[in-house]
Amino acid sequence: MTRFILNNKDIHTSLPPGMVLLDFIRYHQQLSGTKIGCNEGDCGACTVLIGEWTDGAVRYRSATSCLTPLGNAYGKHIVTIEGINMAAGEPPLKGDPPAESSPLNPIQQAMCDESATQCGFCTPGFTVSLAGFCVSDAAPTVPNAIAAIDGNICRCTGYKSIGRAAARVAELLQNRQEKDPVAFAVENKLLPGWFAGIGKRLQQLQLLLNGHGLGSTGTMPTRIVGGGTDLYVQKHDEMHHADIDFFFNRPWLKNITQKDNRCSIGGSATVTDLKESALLQQHFPQLAKHIELVSSTPIRNIATIAGNFINASPIGDFTIFFLALDAMLVLNDDVTTRELPLRRLYKGYKTLDIKPGEYIESIWFTLPGPHNRFNFEKVSKRTHLDIASVNTALQIITDDAGALIREAHLSAGGVGPIPKYLEKTAAFLQGQPLNEKTIRQAIALAQTEIAPISDARGSEAYKRLLLGQLIKAHFITLFPQLEATALVTC
Repeated sequence: MTRFILNNKDIHTSLPPGMVLLDFIRYHQQLSGTKIGCNEGDCGACTVLIGEWTDGAVRYRSATSCLTPLGNAYGKHIVTIEGINMAAGEPPLKGDPPAESSPLNPIQQAMCDESATQCGFCTPGFTVSLAGFCVSDAAPTVPNAIAAIDGNICRCTGYKSIGRAAARVAELLQNRQEKDPVAFAVENKLLPGWFAGIGKRLQQLQLLLNGHGLGSTGTMPTRIVGGGTDLYVQKHDEMHHADIDFFFNRPWLKNITQKDNRCSIGGSATVTDLKESALLQQHFPQLAKHIELVSSTPIRNIATIAGNFINASPIGDFTIFFLALDAMLVLNDDVTTRELPLRRLYKGYKTLDIKPGEYIESIWFTLPGPHNRFNFEKVSKRTHLDIASVNTALQIITDDAGALIREAHLSAGGVGPIPKYLEKTAAFLQGQPLNEKTIRQAIALAQTEIAPISDARGSEAYKRLLLGQLIKAHFITLFPQLEATALVTC
């Protein structure tokens, strides 16, 4: 039985937890404002908010309901476009004034006033994403409002009018300061009054569920599911009736912690969890910039790190990221655990060194010290919202003077059948001086370790050239004292 709150309604359903949330919303709850678009998480027409009680407050994040299994709604608050209407027919909290004559809230009104809608198909998704911005901890700036709708596509109006509407929404939050975002949104009638009681209801629901996530319905689950962002694209129909272990709802697999000089990240931590981690921000100052190159906000909100590894895409962005950190995996089969270097996980295309029943419990790596430098680069046909043609990361540890490379770890994606740790090139760099000759030799050696193919994302020659240029970009970024003009010809 899957239990959660949908808008202001308590849901108990025995429908297959593997069905997507979008189908449940539209066909079993008749909430047709949430639209069916691409069914691949790209267009944002199906955007909902997922609220979860954590650290003493309700935290809302946007998500694509077309890729979210119903089981991942377990114990949470799901908000559709109907749920943010000011007169949606839901019973108000005691003491609330009567609903306004217009059912629109100020977010919806901003979209109307700025002529930010034409055919209207995309409008619910944009509006829900902006509502998510209103109840997030993001500073109320126009760039942050625009970032909140980076997973939504409109094909009619162009984006100037939508941008103006987003700017108006940011203005509505200018007086929020340090107030609780949900309380502020309710007090200022950005959202219906019953949102104020959701936190207490989620706490009660958690007590009722006794901390248990929705597990498998059988003895031998056919699938482990985290965020499902790629699995539901590739095997949508198969997943509907699959027997699934839902790992997304296991809080003990979401922790990001430090012990001594090690950082440990639970396998179910999402990309957004990484972005919001104070520990990772401290050690990777450019982390937010790197993450902007990875998918969109609604996908980052539900995509898990373990899922990125297990998907085994040759261009998995965070696989490449953590390969350069020489990360270790902790694998668990609920009986024993073992550690495996991430670089040893991939035996061939989509072939993993994983035993039956094992899952990624966590990943750990040594935190950068004062002489560590790290950089991530990605090139794709579009700068944002696209998969890589080639991506690469480099970690270098220098001597005290910063002139000699003590240790190096280099990874690259899009240049072979697996996410590639460039072992020979990394070994060569160890002990080398930081100069143009070293970089030139490293690029030449890297070319012997890769085997790109020509495909829709570029020719073999282009990918080889691209990797060489990105290795130069690593060194230019990490060591600005190197002559960029010399590197151009090296």
